[in-house]
Amino acid sequence: MSKALVTGGSGYLATHLIAALLREGREVRATVRSTAAREAGLRAAVRRGGADDGGLEVVAADLMSDDGWPAALAGCDEVHHVASPIPVRQPKDPDELIVPAREGVLRVLRAARDADARRTVLTSSFAAVGYSPKPDAEYTEDDWTDPGTPGLAPYPRSKAIAERAAWDLMEREGGDLELVTVNPTFILGPTLITELRSSTQLVKSMLDGTTTAVPRQYFGVADVRDVADLHLRAMAAPGAAGRRYLALADGPAMSFLDLARTLRSRLGERAARVPSEEVPGPEPRRPVIHNERARKELGWVPRPAGTTIVETAESLAELGLLAPRG
Repeated sequence: MSKALVTGGSGYLATHLIAALLREGREVRATVRSTAAREAGLRAAVRRGGADDGGLEVVAADLMSDDGWPAALAGCDEVHHVASPIPVRQPKDPDELIVPAREGVLRVLRAARDADARRTVLTSSFAAVGYSPKPDAEYTEDDWTDPGTPGLAPYPRSKAIAERAAWDLMEREGGDLELVTVNPTFILGPTLITELRSSTQLVKSMLDGTTTAVPRQYFGVADVRDVADLHLRAMAAPGAAGRRYLALADGPAMSFLDLARTLRSRLGERAARVPSEEVPGPEPRRPVIHNERARKELGWVPRPAGTTIVETAESLAELGLLAPRG
């Protein structure tokens, strides 16, 4: 069996995906921007995920350069394109996110096509699906975020533009390459890396008490382990080619206040500093997000959101990433 390629290998989702592939006995090649800066942390994360990193090869490749991609794809039949810029803060210039997201996915898809890879599974986002208002606020994989939506932030614009560009390229010049997209909602769950991303950083700031009032917003939760599992299922299922799959946990969309209440009710004194108030503002609409396609077509069974939230907090504590309690 050929190697599987995972881009953005040192990230929150990618480390779970690599660990899952290695636990299946697969050989994996992972790309990072710098092996000197990222390889040791990636290997440590994979071992935390219960995998032997002996079957892992780590190579350097950057989304904004052609260098390294033909070598990275050589001999890889399956490509999991996870790498994409995720900002700590929304940039003033949207192109800081849009250009690398769009150019990166096109670069990887062309390299995969030229290497005669069978299929690419792309990590897109609910941001490419449900960030344009609908009267019923109900979303399936048939919905698309309109990048021209007034007031749309750079990150969801970048995700919508990048995924559209991917499908357009496949239609024009994809050759025999197949494409599937996985569109997760807000990803939480245990972290294997010590460098926190936006979602885990938010949970940390709530537990540490540095966030005193939470944003007023509703969203779906997806467990990082379940998103990795959906990647594997989307790669394996013959009928998944050309499909999009929303990834979210069971239950309705929740607010950040709901998330805070879950932490407080399930963790007790360990969540004593978690905020109990929202920032002022109008009540937002609660979206209805459907995950039936992944369940029915791929046999995907996600964890409950409450379990995901609690185990996110517990992993932060286990890694020593929370501020000491006074």
